[in-house]
Formats: sequence, structure tokens, C-alpha cells
Amino acid sequence: MKTFTALLALFSAAGALAAGGATSQPRASLATVYSSCVNNKQAALTFDDGPYLWLNDISKFLVAAGGKGTFCFNGNNWACIYDTDSQNRVKYAYAHGHQLVSHTWSHPISIPVHNEMWRIEQALERIVGVSPAFMRPPYGNYNNLVLEVAKQRNQSVIMWDLDTGDSLGASVAQSEKVYSDAVAKNPRNILALNHETYSGTAETIVPYAIKLLQSKGYQLVTVAECLGGLAPYQWTAPPQTPDPSWTC
Repeated sequence: MKTFTALLALFSAAGALAAGGATSQPRASLATVYSSCVNNKQAALTFDDGPYLWLNDISKFLVAAGGKGTFCFNGNNWACIYDTDSQNRVKYAYAHGHQLVSHTWSHPISIPVHNEMWRIEQALERIVGVSPAFMRPPYGNYNNLVLEVAKQRNQSVIMWDLDTGDSLGASVAQSEKVYSDAVAKNPRNILALNHETYSGTAETIVPYAIKLLQSKGYQLVTVAECLGGLAPYQWTAPPQTPDPSWTC
């Protein structure tokens, strides 16, 4: 009888496991994904794939308008973040109040995990002394593994609700129309995807978007601000001193 009871208990446990019952492993915690702002009449302009040639120009347009932007940086994509010019651009963006976000080290086509996230975080910690609280996956591609890793790294994931199409071959006029069509619908807020790696974006689209958005009463803020004033960084510290390990 004891043997039968033991076998019955064993089969019951196996059935519960197969059915996802109480004996199954708990699911890992997932990072929060933000695809839009929450504050009314705010627009968060984000710029991917830098630091690159036109970052300072974009910053100057925003600052002149009393606004701030969000720069999603790679470590080694269009340029190496440890190059002197790239370091200076990162420092420039941070000094002018813009938010810095992880966009992975090399912008891989495959789903990024710890190494791709860690290396860009380390670069930002070294250059300006910040640990980003947000990351944006390359191409907007993510799955539960990415969300698990981001959660383990104490980061939230940011997407967008407006894509200018600049990285997809859209002309300046087409990208401007994306903004004008969106604003014509009088949205409560906007979280826009741009790329700082295109001169047309920096020199023409950004000034156009700034003027249009402000004319309709939108405040130009960082992603952290438009999400209700969340902290942009996990922590801040003094910048570090470059050494030979600062390479791509």
C-alpha cells in the first residue's frame, strides 16, 4: 500500500510539472517596456546610434529652444565611443542636460544580452560617470530574454510611438511629414525615434520638429522626464581617467 501511495504521489507531481503546476519554476522578472510618454503635452525626441558627427548640432538646436533630448549610444557602431571626438560628444551631451541611454555596444542584428549591454554601460560610466537606467534594443528587437537581462541590470526598455524613418531611407520631406501628420492628430504626447547619424536629421528635421512641436504647445523633454520624472540613471560618480584599456 505504501508503495502504491508513493507511486501515486510521484505521478501526481509529474503531472503538475507538465501542466505548469505548483512545482514548475517561477518565471523570471521582466523589465518594463515604455513605448510612449505619460505626461501631457510633452515630446521626447530620441536619437540613436551615436555619438556621431552631428550630436553637438542637435544639442544646440534643442538647448536654444529651451529643450532637452535623449541620446541612445552605441560603443562601436558608426564610430568608437573611446575615440577622443566621441568621448567629447558624450561629455557635451551630458553637460547640456540631455539623457544618455544604452543602445548596446555594437548594435547587433541578433538579440543583445549581457556582454552587449555591459560594455556600453562601462563606457558611459568611464567617460561621464553615469550608469543608465534605460536601454533601447537595436532595431527595437527584444524578447523575454532581453527583458530578463535588462531587469537584472536594473534597466527599463524604451521604444517609441513615432518613427521618422530616417534610418530606413525616408527623405527629409518624408520625415517632416511624419511629424506634421502626427501633430495634426493632437496626440497627448510624443516619443519620437530619430538617428543622429544623418545630416538631414540634424540640420533640417530637428529644427523643423522643434518649431512645429513648440508651436502646438509641446514641451521638449528627456524620456525620463516624460515618463513622470523617473530617474535617468541608476547612479552617478566622477568620470574616470582614460587608460590603454579604453579601446574598441
